[in-house]
Amino acid sequence: MLCSKCGGKIGDSERFCGQCGSTTDSLPAGASSDLAVINERRWAMGAHLSGLVGTMIPFGNIVAPVVIWQMKKDSPYIAEAAMEAANFQIAASAYLIVAGLSMFVLIGFLLTPLLGLAIFVLMIMAAVKANNGEQYRYPYIFRVLK
Repeated sequence: MLCSKCGGKIGDSERFCGQCGSTTDSLPAGASSDLAVINERRWAMGAHLSGLVGTMIPFGNIVAPVVIWQMKKDSPYIAEAAMEAANFQIAASAYLIVAGLSMFVLIGFLLTPLLGLAIFVLMIMAAVKANNGEQYRYPYIFRVLK
C-alpha cells in the first residue's frame, strides 16, 4: 500500500506512514472481521447487562433485552444471548414477585435481598461469558421466548 500524502510504501499491517507519519485510511488485514467479532461480543454482553435498566424504568429489565433481540436477529450469537437474557429477566421478575408476596409470612424479608443479589451475580457472570465469546445458559429459569 502507498501513502496518500507522500507516496511512501506502507506495510499492510501498519497504520502510519514511516516517512511522513500520516495515518492510513484502511484497517490492517483481518481487522474488520476482528472488529465484527468484538462488536458482537459487546452487544451480547450489553444484552445480559440490560437487565439493570429495570432498576430505573419499570419492566425495562424485560423490554431492553427484547429490543436488542429484535434489532440484532441477523446475528445468531447476539440473538441467542438477548433471548436468554430476556427469558432470565422474565423468570427473575416472577421470582421477585413471589419473594415480595412472601413478605406477608416474613420469609420474604430474607428471600428478596438474597434473590436480588443472586440475579445481579448471574447477570455479571453471563456478561463476562458473553464478552469471552461463550454462550451462557442461566440456571433455574423457564424459557418463554424461543
